[in-house]
Amino acid sequence: MANQQTAMKTTETIKEDDNSTRRELANAIRMLSVDAVQKANSGHPGAPLGMADIMEVLWNSFMKHNPKNPNWADRDRFVLSNGHGSMLLYSLLHLTGYDVSIDDLKNFRQFGSKTPGHPERGYTPGIETTTGPLGQGVANAVGMAAAEQIMAAQFNRDGHNIVDHHTYVALGDGCMMEGISHEACSLAGTLKLGKLIAFYDDNGISIDGEVDGWFTDDTPQRFEAYHWHVIRDVDGHDADAIEKAILEARSVSDKPTLICCKTVIGWGSPNKEGTESCHGAPLGNEEIERVRERLNWPYEAFEVPLHIYSGWDARKKGAAEEEGWNKKFSAYKKAHPDLAAEFERRTAGILPDNWSQVATDFIRSVDKEAASIPSRKASQNAINAYAPDLPELLGGSADLGESNNTLWEGSKSIMPPSSEGNYIHYGVREFAMSAMMNGITLHGGLIPYGGTFLVFSDYARNGLRMSALMGIKTIYVFTHDSIGLGEDGPTHQPVEHASSLRLMPNMSVWRPCDAVESAVAWKMAIERNGPTSMLFSRQNLDHQARTAEQLENIQRGGYILVDSDGEPDAIIIATGSEVSLATKAAKKLSENGHKIRVVSMPSTDVFDAQDEEYRNQVLPVKVNKRLVIEAGVSDLWYKYAGLDGRVIGIDRYGESAPAAKLFEHFGFTTDHVISEIENLLS
Repeated sequence: MANQQTAMKTTETIKEDDNSTRRELANAIRMLSVDAVQKANSGHPGAPLGMADIMEVLWNSFMKHNPKNPNWADRDRFVLSNGHGSMLLYSLLHLTGYDVSIDDLKNFRQFGSKTPGHPERGYTPGIETTTGPLGQGVANAVGMAAAEQIMAAQFNRDGHNIVDHHTYVALGDGCMMEGISHEACSLAGTLKLGKLIAFYDDNGISIDGEVDGWFTDDTPQRFEAYHWHVIRDVDGHDADAIEKAILEARSVSDKPTLICCKTVIGWGSPNKEGTESCHGAPLGNEEIERVRERLNWPYEAFEVPLHIYSGWDARKKGAAEEEGWNKKFSAYKKAHPDLAAEFERRTAGILPDNWSQVATDFIRSVDKEAASIPSRKASQNAINAYAPDLPELLGGSADLGESNNTLWEGSKSIMPPSSEGNYIHYGVREFAMSAMMNGITLHGGLIPYGGTFLVFSDYARNGLRMSALMGIKTIYVFTHDSIGLGEDGPTHQPVEHASSLRLMPNMSVWRPCDAVESAVAWKMAIERNGPTSMLFSRQNLDHQARTAEQLENIQRGGYILVDSDGEPDAIIIATGSEVSLATKAAKKLSENGHKIRVVSMPSTDVFDAQDEEYRNQVLPVKVNKRLVIEAGVSDLWYKYAGLDGRVIGIDRYGESAPAAKLFEHFGFTTDHVISEIENLLS
C-alpha cells in the first residue's frame, strides 16, 4: 500500500532533530491529543498527529492573537475545517494560554465540557466557528476573509490600517471532496482574497482507506484554475519548509493561497501511521506507549513540562500585539472620530441609536400606503428603508438578485480588484453562500443577507442548520414561496420547504401575508440574535387593514386579524398569500351568520414563544373548530388545528400552470374554504 510504504519510510528516516525545540513543541500537541482521545475512548487522533508540525509553525511564528482576549477585532482567524481533529485545536488553545485547562482536555467529549467532540463556537474560547460537517469550515473561512477585505475597504484610511489580519484554514481530503469546497474556493479566487491561506493536509487517507480509489483529482491544478496561488509538495513534517511556504503565501496579496502539505496521518504511531486505523479511534494504551518512545516523550499522560509551556505561551506576545493595535486605533480615532465610533459600534454588534424609530416609522408608512404588491417587492422596499441607516448590511444572492429583489437603491456590487461595496454576487452557489454568510457573521462588523428561491433552500440546508446551531445572525431571503410561481412547475415550487425550515431548532421563519408583515419580518430578523428565514411571494398579496393594536401584535408571530362579535364559532389560521383567502372567506361566512376569527400567523416559532395568556387569547382552547390554510405540506399545522380541525394544504408535488389555475386545482379557493368551515360547524 502506497501510504503504508510512505509511513514506513518516514519511520525509518526520522532525523536527529526530533528532539529539537520545534519538534518537541509539536510533540506536545501530539501527546495531549492522543491522551485525551484515549481517556475519552473516542475521537480522532490521526489528524492531530499528522498536522502538529504545521500548526506549531503557524501558531508560534505567524498567528496574531491574544489568548486573554479571544474577541480582539483584528486577530487572525483560524478555522479547522476538518473538525474531527478537534483535539489538535484544543491542544493549541491550551498550550498557547487560552482559558482551556488541562482538566478541560481530560474532559474531552464529555457532557458539558469545554471540549466537545467537534469544535463548537460558544463552548471554547478561541473557537471561531463550529466545524465538523466537512467543507463548511473552509467556506466559513472564505466568508471571514471576504469580511476582512470588505471591512478594510470600508474603514481603513491612508496611514491607518485598523483592519489588517489573515484568515488561516486547515482542511483535508474529505473537505476537498465535498462539493461546497468547489463552490466556495472558486468564489474565493474570483474575489481575490489575498489574506486567506489554506493548509491542505494531503495524507491520502479517509475513513474508508486510501483515497486513490475514489479521489484522484489534481488538487493543485484545480486551485490554480480557481485563480489561487498554489504552493505544491510542502513536507508537512519539516518546520523550515512550512515556514518558507507561509512566508511565500503572505507575500501574495491578490490571490488566496493553498499550501499543499504532504503529511502522514497518525505520524509517530509505529503500527498505525499512514493508515485509516488511526483516523477515528483511540490508538490504545500499548500503541500510545510506543508513540512516547518513538517521540522521546518521557512524560506521563497529560503531563507537559514547564519549558514546553514556556515555548508555547502566547499571552505576553498577544497582549503586546493587541496593545500595539490599540495605539493604532487611538491614532485612527483622533484622525477619523466618526469612522472609529462606527467601527466600535459595528464590531460590538450594536444597532444604531435611531434604529427602532427608523423601523417603526417605516412600518407605519407601509400600513398607511396600503399597497397590494408581491412580498418579494415589499422585502426590497424594506431593505431600501432600513439599509441607509444600517451600513453593516451586506447583501447578496445566488444569481437571482433581480428575482429575489435583494438589490436595493444603494447596492454597490463588490467587483475585484475593488472590495468597496455592500453586495456580493455569489453566483449559482447556494450552499457556499449560506456557509460564507455564516463566516461573515462570525467575523463581526457585518450583517449578511442572501437570497435564492425557497425551493433551493435544499441546496443551502446544512449551512442554514449551522447558522441555527451556532445561533448567529445570518439572514436568508427565500422568494417564490409556493405554487404561486406558476409555470416553472414542480421543480421550482416549494411544498415541504416552509415546514422543513420550521422544524429546524433556533431557525426563525417568517412567511408574511402582505407588505406590512414583510416590513415587520425584516425588523425582527435584524434585531434577532440568531438566524432568520423569510419566505416571500412572487405574486401580488392583498394589503390587510389593521388597527394599531394589530399592527403592534404582528411582531408576536401570530395575531387576530379579523374577529367576530363574541366568541367565534370557528377560527381560520393562515400564512402568506393564503391570509387574503381566509379573510375573504370569513367575510362571506359572517354574512351567512357564522362568527369567524382569522388569525394571521407569519411566524410559528415567534408565536410559540409568547406567554400562555396571549396564545390562549388568540387561539382559545374551547374553540376547537379550526381550519388552517397554507400552500404547503399539512402535517405540522395539526398542532394548531387540533384533532377536530382541518388543514387545506398540499401533500404532493405541484404542476406546471399559471398560478391562478394551480390555486384553484389544489383547493385554495374561497368556496373551498367556506365549504370546509361549514363542514366543521355542521
